[in-house]
Amino acid sequence: MKTIKHFLENLNNDINNWVGKKSDSEITVTIEPSPRREFGDFSCSVALPLAKACCQPALSLAEELKEFLDTKSFSEIEKITVVKPGFINFFLKNQMKRQYLQTVIKQGNNFGNNNLHKNEKWVVEHTSPNPNKTMHLGHLRNNLVGMSIVRLLENAGAQVTADAVYNDRGIAIAKVMYGYLLGMKKQSSLPTDVLYWYEHQDSWWRPEEKNIKPDIFVSQCYVLGEQVSKNSSWVDSQVRKLVRDWENEDKKTWDLWKLVLNFSYQGISQTLKRLGNRWDKIWYEHEHYKAGKDYVKSGLEQGIFKRLEDGAILTDLENYNLSDTVLLKRDGTALYITQDIALTDLKKKTYQADKLIWVIGPDQSLAMKQMFAVCEQLGIGKLSDFTHITYGYVGLKGVDGGFTKMSSRAGTVVTIDDVIDRVKKIISENFPDLNNVTESDLTEKLALAAVKFAFLRSDRKQDLVFDFNQSVNLQGDSGVYVLYTFVRIRSILNKVTDLLNNNEDLAVYDFGEADELVRHMLYFEQVIEKSTKNLSIHYVAQYLLDICSMFNGWYAKEVILDNTDKQILKLKIVEGVAVLIKKGLGLMGIETIDKM
Repeated sequence: MKTIKHFLENLNNDINNWVGKKSDSEITVTIEPSPRREFGDFSCSVALPLAKACCQPALSLAEELKEFLDTKSFSEIEKITVVKPGFINFFLKNQMKRQYLQTVIKQGNNFGNNNLHKNEKWVVEHTSPNPNKTMHLGHLRNNLVGMSIVRLLENAGAQVTADAVYNDRGIAIAKVMYGYLLGMKKQSSLPTDVLYWYEHQDSWWRPEEKNIKPDIFVSQCYVLGEQVSKNSSWVDSQVRKLVRDWENEDKKTWDLWKLVLNFSYQGISQTLKRLGNRWDKIWYEHEHYKAGKDYVKSGLEQGIFKRLEDGAILTDLENYNLSDTVLLKRDGTALYITQDIALTDLKKKTYQADKLIWVIGPDQSLAMKQMFAVCEQLGIGKLSDFTHITYGYVGLKGVDGGFTKMSSRAGTVVTIDDVIDRVKKIISENFPDLNNVTESDLTEKLALAAVKFAFLRSDRKQDLVFDFNQSVNLQGDSGVYVLYTFVRIRSILNKVTDLLNNNEDLAVYDFGEADELVRHMLYFEQVIEKSTKNLSIHYVAQYLLDICSMFNGWYAKEVILDNTDKQILKLKIVEGVAVLIKKGLGLMGIETIDKM
């Protein structure tokens, strides 16, 4: 069965061949969706850049290209037109569009799969939380961006490993440990002492005993440890002693370390399970942090790095137009970049990966560039092997409607669970009928859809203002609106299940009021490929909003179940839209529902 994708590939090849004979210049041929129906279904503007290369009028070149394409007699094309200043417009035959509908329905959730990265191995590191704090809005955006990239790459045929790193050692974790010893003992008179804790562990609270989510429990320990160490030099010395004892592998200290980290991991896992997170591998800093020093030593011996007068070791990144950074302090202490180098080599060797991606916030852009450059200097991989996927900052909608940055002091840090639970509460209040639905987790699914869509509908590079009420708006730009449209479609289709397998010839019918809707359906595969190439799912999100708006506009004007001869064609359109919505939402990690 012919598809739009194959037609566009063939058309693109013919245009490329023609352009190649007209000019030696490198000119990219793109065939894009037409902005309006009067300009056809697809348009090509290649005549504009070609005009500069050939020193000929763009309009005459477009006319010449049209004449060439007319000789090809594409069975899919009804007509080709040329408009000023040199655009070429393609109008497809309705028969081709009907075949497209049948392909969409037949392939179902496999429709939109592509081979952009077939047989490639990718590693996507995302959502590496700090074990000393519960996860907030920033971590939420990291996770949703990271997981959407995983799904896009797998949809493009890649073999993807999703991994994360726990920075599970150092002074911050020691503050959690001390905060636990100090603040979670059942009797305040007990000593704040590792040995006493080791011999009387039941004398300290656990999260389940205090009915506190484990990661929040750990956050409370960290806040206390941070406060008391800042205000007391003696406490600070005790915290640093915990670090030294841990590095000396003192068993009692390690047991305490394992206990508080397991609390953190339990809480983080509970939150990420709600989001549908996937990690195929978790790396723990304590397992590889020492190895980084060997890479620095090797680089120093090769003359890649340089030793300063005080003994510190510095990079030499002048050829990369980057500022230098310290790899080892003068006392020999390793830094984050040191252990990241070791882990990157470990990843390359473990996965034999073609591409490694790090989904990390914008404040780490320079550090990532420096790390990539050092890895290339050491022969771990090429710069092209490594990609830093950044994303904008996240804030809450302020009273003036603008961006309010999260702040611990101002009390505006919002955890991931708080966000989902608050959206659930708004949904229950705004849609009281849902409380009578037997599907107990329906509000949870709607809340997750609302939150995920709100975060993914914008370009990942843009700063994002999260608006709780807008996220559940039934009238427009929200995941709840898209799900509501899907539910409407399913209610139509559920009434006529016996008619959905009807394969009668539809060639005698035109699309009527649905013409614009069907035209927009043609662009779905291109939208997915655009999202994949740019590693940003927001193109799919915007497409879903557009297709839902068009469907609802058509639904308001058209009687679908009218028992006329055109009813089957209209049902095919409805069924096709349902497939596209479900596929698009699936790429965003949003589960569809059948009722609300």
